[in-house]
Formats: sequence, structure tokens, C-alpha cells
Amino acid sequence: MTRPDHILRFKFGIVSYNIYCNFTNYGSALQSWALCRAVDKIKIKNKEFRAVLIDYCPDVLKNKNPLSPFENMWDTDEKTRELCRMSLPAIYENFYKFDNFYKSKFNKTAQKYTSENFCNVIKNENLNGFICGSDTIFCIDEFEGFDDGYYANYECMKNNYTFAYAASFGDSHFNESSLEMLKERLKNFKAVGLRESFMIDYVRSNVKICVEQVIDPTLLLNSNEYENLTADYVSKNIPKKYILLYSRRYNPEMENYADILAKNKNLKVIEISLRASNSDRHIMFYEAGIEEFLHLVKNAEYIITNSYHGMIFSIQFQKNFTVFSREQGDSKIFELLKLLDLNARFCRDSNKIINDEINYYDVNKKLNYLRARSLKFLTEALNEL
Repeated sequence: MTRPDHILRFKFGIVSYNIYCNFTNYGSALQSWALCRAVDKIKIKNKEFRAVLIDYCPDVLKNKNPLSPFENMWDTDEKTRELCRMSLPAIYENFYKFDNFYKSKFNKTAQKYTSENFCNVIKNENLNGFICGSDTIFCIDEFEGFDDGYYANYECMKNNYTFAYAASFGDSHFNESSLEMLKERLKNFKAVGLRESFMIDYVRSNVKICVEQVIDPTLLLNSNEYENLTADYVSKNIPKKYILLYSRRYNPEMENYADILAKNKNLKVIEISLRASNSDRHIMFYEAGIEEFLHLVKNAEYIITNSYHGMIFSIQFQKNFTVFSREQGDSKIFELLKLLDLNARFCRDSNKIINDEINYYDVNKKLNYLRARSLKFLTEALNEL
């Protein structure tokens, strides 16, 4: 019999999409960091949990080099590629800041794991189970099929306790054959938390486990957690008041919107993008690391973005913002805006500035409810072990 004062400790390996992105991505890094933090904070009676981020590289990403991104750019036109070449010094600096973040702020495996050695992680890290997620790890278009790490299909994952948290199907296109494969892969999980709602009914109809919609891991924590990350950061050469433009993909209407708003408010624009040619009118800051990105969001007067996590951290720091459409990014943006009753923050006319103040009292009530539900799912999934 277990003594009341005896603590049982369980260690989970998080398998997600971040370290080997072609371009460094604030959201992908912070969602894994937040999930690790959320797991570490959960205590159930005599149980404690610890998370380790598995340094996992899917086969499809093995030959992608963030320091030489040209081969895998979404935009293939020569002008955009030239702007990327002009931004290489910032790309290098940004990459090394991310690398330091992963090494200094994470409990991360020292060893890199691929399809060839993945099952060694159980013994090497003394794991009790796995969490797959978050991000678009279920997107078969993005990963050229069903990745074994993301769909818990390695033998060590099938033979141990594995669940998914805030996994997303992204813009997957399934056919009859891939749907049959999906049904088989879903059997690998003991519980499935999905970030978006559109596949929930389908998944529920094909498994006999708990399937729930949950919020992105970055929303499981409150803003104080992120402020702690920026505590030691000292801003340099940044104006006291500014508009932040964070672009995950080029949108000329979004740039024009930022310029109009900056003129109206008599403010400078700090821009995080690869559009090096904008340096004649904006303060370009693609080299910003994680801590700098959070600092820039926290202290901005207004934020303009087409990034899902750019929108999330605007909400975390209670900022007025406008979010624009982005290819392969709209569904997740629309869904979160709807959940928080913030649909009015989506730009439908780039010539019309959204000046209304956000009522964050109401937003936070909705967010706290969603956070409680999601933490309940995560806690119960961990406790099932």
C-alpha cells in the first residue's frame, strides 16, 4: 500500500513540431514551453508530473536547414527570395537566440531523436508516457502523411501511455484511403485534445476515448508567466511608444494598414518580418528572440498581425490588435476569435482602422472558463496513468 506521504512522480515526453521548423517560430516554441510548464504545475493527491521536450525531428524535416531557408520557402518569387537573402544576418541571429532559449529555458532531451532511434527515449529519459502536441502535428499535407511521432505510432508509444493535447489537423485534405489510415492511427491514443473543433465529431465517432476541444497551451498560463521570461531583458534602440507589425506571411494590405495607423497616432512601426526593404520606414526586428518578442508585444501601443500566436499574445497582454487573413492560418484564427467574442478584431477592410477598445473584462471571463476546461482535460489525461 502506498503511504499517504509518498509522492509518485511521472515523467512525460512531449513530441511536438518546433525545433526543426524551416524558419524559427515564436508560437511553436512557446506552445511547447507552456505545455511543459502546465504539466509541471499539476499535482493530484500524491502524484506529481514532469515534462521533457523530446528533441524530435520527423523524417520529412531532416534535410531542412533554418540557416539556409531558400529551398523550402512558401513564397517562390524572386523578389521575396532576394529579401530573404538580405535578411540572412537577422535570420542567423534569430536562430541562435532560439537555440539558446531551447537550451536554457527548457527541460529538453540532450539527444536528438529520429525514426531510427526514437524508442531509445523511454530508457534514456526514464519516461512513463508521451504527450503529442500542440500545433499542426496531425496535418498530413504538412508532413507528407502520418508522422509516427506525431500520431504515436512508434512501438514505445503504442506500448506506453500516450495522449494528444491541442493537436491540430490544420488544412489537411483526406481521401478515402487516408481516412482509413487515420482511424488506425487514432487507436494509438488514450485521450485526444484537439485545438480546433471541425474534426471533433469525426474523431469521436471512430474512437472510444475522451475527445475534447482544448485551447492552445500558450493560453493555459496567465500573462505573469510570460512576463517572468522578459524580466531580464533590457530593450535597446526601441522607442517608448510604437506599433508592432508581426507578419508570418507577406500581406501588402496589412503593411498599408500599419502605416495608416502609425500616421494617425504619430508612432513608429516595429516590424518582425523578412521584408528587409521596409527598413526605410519601419524598425525591422526579425532577429528578435523569444524574450524580445514577448517584450515587444507587452509594451506595444497596438498590434497588427496575421499570426495565430501573435494574436494570442496580444490577448495575453490585453492589447488592442487587428488580425489579418493568412493562407493556411484562417481557420484557427477565426475559431479563437469566435470563442472569445472578438470577431470584430478581424480586418475585413484594410482601409478601415479598428479603433474600438477591447473589453478585456469580458474576454478574460471567457478565457478563464476555457482555461479551466482545458486544464481539467489535461489533468484527467495525466491522472489516467
